[in-house]
Amino acid sequence: MGKRITQQARGKGSLIYRVRPRTYRYKITYPSLNISGKAKVDKLINSGAHSAPIARISINEKKFYIPAPEGIYEGQEIEINGKSEPGNILKLKDIPPGTRVFNVESYPGSGGKYLRGAGTSGTVMTKDNRCVELIIKRRKLRLNENCRATVGISAGDGRTMKPIIKAGKRYKIMKSKGRKWHRTSAVKVNAIDHPFGGGRGKRIKSKIAKRNAPPGRKVGHIKPKKTGKRK
Repeated sequence: MGKRITQQARGKGSLIYRVRPRTYRYKITYPSLNISGKAKVDKLINSGAHSAPIARISINEKKFYIPAPEGIYEGQEIEINGKSEPGNILKLKDIPPGTRVFNVESYPGSGGKYLRGAGTSGTVMTKDNRCVELIIKRRKLRLNENCRATVGISAGDGRTMKPIIKAGKRYKIMKSKGRKWHRTSAVKVNAIDHPFGGGRGKRIKSKIAKRNAPPGRKVGHIKPKKTGKRK
């Protein structure tokens, strides 16, 4: 008797695919729009669900969590709507062009949505018609001038340079994010375990799956507009 294929096992929601509740207990956000002044970095936290370390900030007896800026330390004071210095939280219209920022809001009051990973940042560029242009590598993003961002670069850059060393550590990392590891190629499993399984010579069968196919059959291309090499 064959075992459940990956799609079916994930849908069932067994312990292998379930994220520990404490992993996502830190919600990345900013304080309400009318709050400004000096804030204090209470604590730096290592969160299993985030690649960057998390900083707990307190202001006016209220606390919120953001990805830690590079070079920040516990007990440091930062400003909200103050000067454009590393670690401070400002509106995009108050940040000079050419400044590196991260943890950017998608609209005013949404909390940080863009550039939250370790070592990420974007550059503030031109400002016109109540919009600010943000360059992220080769991509340009136009946002409302009242969207907030943190000045600087997100901490944790270079984390991928440290070798994993052993498979057990990689397993623990993936388990903390609710992902199964290691991943087995579909053509390597038995024919009863996957629609692509049992492929002698790794000749994969049709990759096109119907939209209303059950989870066990919905693999490969899901109702594609077209397949094959681009011309």
